[in-house]
Amino acid sequence: MADFTPPERHRETVTDKEKGSTQGETRAPRAAKARSESPPPGKSKAARGRPPAGWEAAGNAGPLPRQAYAALDLGTNNCRLLIARPQGQHFTVIDAFSRVVRLGEGLAQTGRLSETAMNRTINALRICAEKLKRRNVRLAWSVATEACRRAENGVEFIERVRHETGIALDIISAQDEARLAVLGCHILLEEGPGPAMIFDIGGGSTELVLIETGDGAPRILDWQSVPWGVVSLTETCGGEAETAEGRAARYAEMRRLVSESFAGFAARIEQAGEPGLRLLGTSGTVTTLASLHLDLPQYDRKAVDGLIVPADSMRAISQRLSVMSPQERRELPCIGRERSDLVIAGCAILESILDIWPADKLGVADRGIREGILRSLIASDRRAERGRASGRKARRGGRK
Repeated sequence: MADFTPPERHRETVTDKEKGSTQGETRAPRAAKARSESPPPGKSKAARGRPPAGWEAAGNAGPLPRQAYAALDLGTNNCRLLIARPQGQHFTVIDAFSRVVRLGEGLAQTGRLSETAMNRTINALRICAEKLKRRNVRLAWSVATEACRRAENGVEFIERVRHETGIALDIISAQDEARLAVLGCHILLEEGPGPAMIFDIGGGSTELVLIETGDGAPRILDWQSVPWGVVSLTETCGGEAETAEGRAARYAEMRRLVSESFAGFAARIEQAGEPGLRLLGTSGTVTTLASLHLDLPQYDRKAVDGLIVPADSMRAISQRLSVMSPQERRELPCIGRERSDLVIAGCAILESILDIWPADKLGVADRGIREGILRSLIASDRRAERGRASGRKARRGGRK
């Protein structure tokens, strides 16, 4: 059985694949003053909104102001921001930011966020705060995940961020992280009968979610979060060997650690598998491997987001990378220096997922938590607006 009570069926209705509706950046007018917590004097204001209990997205798209909504996801490896405006039942991105900050660097060894990593991250968050200030942001939700959940000084860091940037980060649970990832990318899942698996390989953890699809957003049947992401697994398994044999042995150890963590979940879902298994992944790992599968000269989101790749191809690429030297990997397009040392751990996690959910094909999503946050913010604001409209109507009726 799952170790949490699965939520009720999400109530969002999606009418088409939103490829392209989250693309691009356009100019927007100077931001009006947004609702926010008051930051310390002299600090920039960052709008903040938090969906209430039962925040999963709702349908019945209604009119909303032209103001924007923002989602900030601070992970173990990356800091990412999206600012978007509603467009029917979807949204259009008007500003975005992404930077590798490696907040969790050294966390596996010390249990704490290092001063260097925190400084890097705050520099990136200052850029996010400025974007929030310039755009007409109505509501924003800024979340922190595994690195801040695990670090002894995670709460202290959150307070430092609020003091220095004005951004109020919420440390969300692994359960909410899994829900947001599903909400953000499920529309890219292939249609078909039976349960499906969505996974998110992060920097400090990996979430696997077994879902049942139908009208609207899927219902979560079971889920698992394990403390292995590309940063935590890389640091736990130490530096790379100088020989291909040594690198293969390190990769095998990564596979062993991850598979052992997945064992309980694998046993629970063993009876769920049926012919035509569907699998969708959201992470830098799957988008990078998909780029290699396509032999792209440089990363192209339009080519990758929504792509369906043979699982055997992803395995073959993973195994080929696992024995390459760091220098050989750096020279590959779409990997480069930033991902060259972390991609091996991602490959090990991906292969372990394919072991327990042996789908023939893998769906690739370049979207996830941030898109899930935006959907939940917009939906909760629509519910609030409908409530305000009903209240105004009732008051007018009472005055007659």
